Amino acid sequence: MAVSLIYILWSIPVLIVVSLVMAATRHERWDLIKKQAISSGIWTLTFLGAIALFIATAIWWIG
Repeated sequence: MAVSLIYILWSIPVLIVVSLVMAATRHERWDLIKKQAISSGIWTLTFLGAIALFIATAIWWIG
């Protein structure tokens, strides 16, 4: 069963909010919050992308 594009699009606002909340718990200034949120968002996207690539490769290899 393929993942619908709708589910992927719903993850974008969740990623933004989680990154902002995590950054706001560490910093009080908006410039630092934005910098940390962007860094955290990029790290999370990279991590999830690596997992998706691994799963896609495993499915291709097995199937």
